[in-house]
Amino acid sequence: MLTHVDENGVKMVDVSNKKDVERICTAVGFIKLKKSTIEKITKKELIKGDVLTTAQVAGVMAVKNTSNIIPMCHPLPIESIKVNFEIFEDKIKAETRVKATYKTGIEMESLTGVSVALLTIWDMVKAIEKDEFGQYPDTQIYGIEVTEKIKKE
Repeated sequence: MLTHVDENGVKMVDVSNKKDVERICTAVGFIKLKKSTIEKITKKELIKGDVLTTAQVAGVMAVKNTSNIIPMCHPLPIESIKVNFEIFEDKIKAETRVKATYKTGIEMESLTGVSVALLTIWDMVKAIEKDEFGQYPDTQIYGIEVTEKIKKE
């Protein structure tokens, strides 16, 4: 039985009979970049500004707006959002941890937050990641996944 479709078309699942439960979800993802780009990010030498702080704010905003961009996603009363980065020689790991006490989900919020944080990094560095043909042979977003989901009963 499909939960988001009935004889009338699409629908949002009715969660009114479910109880509020504390939920925490952590998602991660990576962006592969040129080593020279990573160096400029760490030294804060990009003309667009502080890449990781901007990506952190974008990740928070994305979490808060998830239900506006994923059609059947319920708006959640978000209690906590943490967006952090770990820098490696040729990549950056983004991690988003989201907490809410509600009747449903938190995974979409965490996944959306990490995805937008990574997209923001790409946007901030695209001028120096392009090759002479305007392509991005060294740039890749990958490995986006939920690494932890906690549902307290």
